[in-house]
Amino acid sequence: MRACVAHGAKDLRVEDRDPGAPGPGEIAVAISYGGVCGSDLHYYHRGAVGDFRLQEPMVLGHEVVGRVSALGTGTDAQADSGTGTGTGTGALAVGTPVAIHPATPCDNCRECAEGRRNICANARYLGSAARMPHVQGGFAQGVVVRADQVRALPEGLTERRAVLAEPLSVALHAVRRAGDVAGKRVLVTGAGPIGLLVVAVLRHFGAAEIIVSDLLDEPLALATRVGATATVRADRPEEQERAQDADLAIEASGAPAGLRTCVELVRRGGTVVLLGLLPPGEIGFPGNVVVTREIQLRGSFRFDADFDDALALLADGIDVDPVITHTFPLARATEAFELAGDRSRASKVLLDLVAVDAAE
Repeated sequence: MRACVAHGAKDLRVEDRDPGAPGPGEIAVAISYGGVCGSDLHYYHRGAVGDFRLQEPMVLGHEVVGRVSALGTGTDAQADSGTGTGTGTGALAVGTPVAIHPATPCDNCRECAEGRRNICANARYLGSAARMPHVQGGFAQGVVVRADQVRALPEGLTERRAVLAEPLSVALHAVRRAGDVAGKRVLVTGAGPIGLLVVAVLRHFGAAEIIVSDLLDEPLALATRVGATATVRADRPEEQERAQDADLAIEASGAPAGLRTCVELVRRGGTVVLLGLLPPGEIGFPGNVVVTREIQLRGSFRFDADFDDALALLADGIDVDPVITHTFPLARATEAFELAGDRSRASKVLLDLVAVDAAE
């Protein structure tokens, strides 16, 4: 089967891969759609994400949906019960439309025992070079995963919409890390796909004001479509002041300047959630502001059972459709990655793994 494989920086190839047959406790999935994530772009442009550098060819992708193509032995029982990642997959059969939870925590460490499996140090993640051999990803026409990673899609949820379940889970977890947002005034820095989904979740949970900051007008226009009550340009200080004394702020840009903006504009005693991954190494930080204003800083990393809740939100109609801006067939993967890196033209870019050669 064809797959999108990163061999190094700017070396992306569509080539044949053998997905293999599902073993005991595994399920084979024919992938329909995959969403290009920021980490995929880092592997494409730099050959690395943070300190994790490509050491061997790796199939990219962890935002994937498809249909069950084969069941390994013993999967019926596992599919009914799950193993702790969420509510279980329910009854599965060949042809069932499904989403794939990309993480496989160890379930043996202190964090897993405390119900914080998303920060398990031993977790494996689809399309990640954090370990050697690398964990191959989901941008392939067929993949084999553990049964407990597979979720049957709720009734009425299309595969194309369900592909947002993984990034929506990231956003949902971040908003939950912020606490009760109902009636609050919230600043979101960064209007990339994750920032936009944060806005949609904030709106869903009743935030009174949602002010979004970004350097570009195009993503800010999308922010308004998914629920922002106001938008400001990050390069215009006079506009930024409109977010002064926000009750809480969620940093979704991954830029040191975005974090500084959150710390400086949130009210005294307010909360800042760090969601965007900052550049490796040390960064300048207004620590005295945190101290003298007793600002709470909370990290947010990936997700766990939020994945099942994200699927439910998508099925219930949470307004996130504007986030998806382009779809490309697998054969045009390089073109898709180039466009996905241009935030003035695109937000979430999808790969269509069924329409391999022709545009949708």
